Amino acid sequence: MLAIYKKELRSYFTSLIGYVFIAIFLFIFGIFFYLYNLHPIPPAMPTANFEYTVANVSFLFVLLVPLLTMRLMAEENKQKTDQLLLTSPITAGDIVMGKFLAVFTILAIVIAIISTYPLIMTRYGNVPYATSYASIIGFLLLGGAYLAMGLFLSSLTDSQVVAAVITFIVFFFTLFMEGIASSIPTNHRTALIFFIVLWLIICLVLWNMMRNLTITLGAAIIGIATMTGLYMYKPTLYDGAIVKVFSWLSATARFNNFYMGILDLADIIYYLSIIFVFLFLSTQVIKKKRWS
Repeated sequence: MLAIYKKELRSYFTSLIGYVFIAIFLFIFGIFFYLYNLHPIPPAMPTANFEYTVANVSFLFVLLVPLLTMRLMAEENKQKTDQLLLTSPITAGDIVMGKFLAVFTILAIVIAIISTYPLIMTRYGNVPYATSYASIIGFLLLGGAYLAMGLFLSSLTDSQVVAAVITFIVFFFTLFMEGIASSIPTNHRTALIFFIVLWLIICLVLWNMMRNLTITLGAAIIGIATMTGLYMYKPTLYDGAIVKVFSWLSATARFNNFYMGILDLADIIYYLSIIFVFLFLSTQVIKKKRWS
């Protein structure tokens, strides 16, 4: 794993992608920091709440993370260098962890620099450190979740452009997940149809990963039968279920507690679970290629 980590981290800085990511991220973040916390445009007044800046730049992950993760596995697939990895004694988990930790290190460099900003603000007055650094912790966890998702999506294709576009679309959807869910009719019949379609999409992804028709059909039948049975037993369970599920799954909605200075263990576990799930899925994709 250490060899993969060093190789990936070195490649980001020899190809300048790492420098570009850090520079653009800090440049845009610096603009928001200046406008919100240092010298806002009159008649606005500067605020000591650094979390305002952090909350308003979360969109940067949607724009920049796809550029960082698009090459992780897609480039290996295109250049056929993945064959070297697959035939090496390194486990699939080591490959995934090495690549993930490399991009996470680049994000950590950005976060480390950003962490000094509240200290700069002490020159102008008292700074609420609890909310400031809680928002930074949430920002790091949110970024880690996006990196894990980007790594998985990159493993599904051999084109960096396709990987970047798909990742951007998925991230854009997560950014507005709650708003999209609220625009969908909330009656129980619509919710049932929506969840069945969503489950079929998940089964298609499962088929793409495993190429096992028995498992895929079994999962599809069991899932649809369970949802239909619940609908027949108590259809009111589906009233407003789409909004509730999407709100619970929304990565950006979970950031609100950190923004308010609340370090909720449930939110921390949620982000760590997202990271684990997508790293696990990426590992399964590599294992499928190794055995095929």
